[in-house]
Amino acid sequence: MLTIGRANVTDMLKADQPAAACCESGDTVAFETRDCYDDNDITEENPYGNVKDGLENPATGPLYVKGAEPGDVLKVEIKEIRLREYGIMRTSPTAGAFHHLYRDKSARRFYFQQDKESGREGFWFDDRLWLDCDTMIGVIGTAPKGEGVLTITPGSHGGNMDCNKIKAGTTLYLPVNVPGALLSMGDLHARMGDGEVLICGLETAGVVTVRVSVLKGKEHQPLFAALPLLHAKDRLMTIQSGKTMDEAAVLAAGKMQQLVKAVCGLTDEDSGMLMSLLGDLVICQIVNPLKTVRCEFPVSVLEGYRKNR
Repeated sequence: MLTIGRANVTDMLKADQPAAACCESGDTVAFETRDCYDDNDITEENPYGNVKDGLENPATGPLYVKGAEPGDVLKVEIKEIRLREYGIMRTSPTAGAFHHLYRDKSARRFYFQQDKESGREGFWFDDRLWLDCDTMIGVIGTAPKGEGVLTITPGSHGGNMDCNKIKAGTTLYLPVNVPGALLSMGDLHARMGDGEVLICGLETAGVVTVRVSVLKGKEHQPLFAALPLLHAKDRLMTIQSGKTMDEAAVLAAGKMQQLVKAVCGLTDEDSGMLMSLLGDLVICQIVNPLKTVRCEFPVSVLEGYRKNR
């Protein structure tokens, strides 16, 4: 299996980024990631970190996928995420829903362990509360069109979406904007609530194993207008970002409505009504340069309509 090491990191997704590795469509690839603080060894005693010139939100890659051309869709099946032994959380006086409560930055380190009864990996928040890990990928995206985009910012290419549903067992569909797609990822969270309200999740590093495939042809056409798109168990999710949460929400709902309309063969009126009955808008994050919202819709309804067309 091909592995991209943690030395191959960038803080910008862009078309002219030299590829760290190259693979065939259908290959399985492992990405060794750093945490969002570039592994600066942030501690309770030093919440600002020990390295002054570290990258902000480094992403491992990029991966060049042979056969991927602009206009295609890159299918990324997330097979496994393995974590290092600890994670870091940090407060901020400048961003997040609670920034007004803090005069300075502070940090806490949480060590992961296996629960003796369930065998699940997790951590003690304090001496009373145990939390299971629910690991997700914060930054995952392809190279965007035109100018590069910093890895702290989400967009139509993916990037720092901070969607806590992007985890092992799910499939993410991303646009191919440049030859090879140039896929990168990082910013793992051992756990994070919707919104990422503090300013961070439980930031950590690890190894993400994915299978990448290039989708071409008219049979995938409904996907093209709805990217980035996530398939998580029984839900499809459009993920969109905007300057405000209102803008991101309208974009996410609009992308899903286009998908529902195309797959189900419905009118604007019928698809809008169905969306209002079954579609769920959820905030992914409120702390990045652009805000991110996802729109969820049941896969079973789409499959039912498609079988009966």
